[in-house]
Amino acid sequence: MAATTIAEVNAEPLTVALTEPFGIATGAQSTAENVLVELRLEDGTMGIGEAAPFPAVNGETRDGALEAVAEARAALVGEDATRFRRLADILREACSAPTARCALESAVLDAFTRRAGVSLLAFFGGRETALTTDITVVTGSPDHAARATERAKAQGFTTLKVKVGGGAVEHDVARITAILDVMPEARLVLDANGAFDVDQGAHLVEQIGAGRIALFEQPTPGGDLDALRSFRKRTRVRVAADEIARSAADVAMIAAMRAADVVNVKISKCGVVEAADMIAAARGYSLGLMIGGMVETPLAMTVSACLAAGHGGFDFVDLDTPLFMKDIPMEGGFRQIGPHLDLSHIERGHGVVVTRRG
Repeated sequence: MAATTIAEVNAEPLTVALTEPFGIATGAQSTAENVLVELRLEDGTMGIGEAAPFPAVNGETRDGALEAVAEARAALVGEDATRFRRLADILREACSAPTARCALESAVLDAFTRRAGVSLLAFFGGRETALTTDITVVTGSPDHAARATERAKAQGFTTLKVKVGGGAVEHDVARITAILDVMPEARLVLDANGAFDVDQGAHLVEQIGAGRIALFEQPTPGGDLDALRSFRKRTRVRVAADEIARSAADVAMIAAMRAADVVNVKISKCGVVEAADMIAAARGYSLGLMIGGMVETPLAMTVSACLAAGHGGFDFVDLDTPLFMKDIPMEGGFRQIGPHLDLSHIERGHGVVVTRRG
């Protein structure tokens, strides 16, 4: 067998406590109940990846992700890790859960690039070596939003992603007003996770003022492209497609219908290879780019950061969930100071190693 043949694939639970519940319009997560995937090549080179199911967003669970990895194991063992495009095609058939597919593809690419002696950043093109992320103000009271904004301002953040929806529009207006009282210069990205209809979303824009909103992410339901287009046309704010954009084909449809200005690329939605294809499609259709994620540790977040910085040209970066975690059982990956993510030091793969099990 070749040294780059996949010899073994294993998965285990990866549990990380959060400093506060990560609340969005459709639900909250108080603990990151993720999955760690380890992949060994024939020569002993190891690669790791992370699945981050978020039931309130994608309906996936950790048990489901573990089962999906087990289903896909036989299809990967014996394959050559250097043929990552072929492996992505295999996983589309063999792996039923997108988050598990993401973890497996991440592990393959990590092992391949570690063995080759190159960083994942260089593999994806190496166009940039640093990114600047936003920080999320999760759902809660206006007082909670004000306190979160004070912390973000003290840490040097300039872009705030505000979770909205799931309640009365007036409540969101009060929260955003509290945020702007603390940080009137903030660049605001609103994210409804598809919780509004067109009228509700438009009412929120009217109350806040379109000029105060840098981007409105997925205001309307993820299955309704007509509603997204109607919202964009009615409000004239920049709109990002998230839940409705899960493939390069989706990006083409969004562009054809002029339903959004920006595409939020998330490896957990579709896998790493399809995410790269979405980036290419968005560029081809002159759509803006955003990189985001689920409730992920620095493992998956660094893969996403390498993907975005390697390709370059991302106007919006939302890679902040490690800031909501404590006792993270790993080290390496990007180095973060406030909103600044540095990738220049990564030498092989994504650079993340697990330091503690269980």
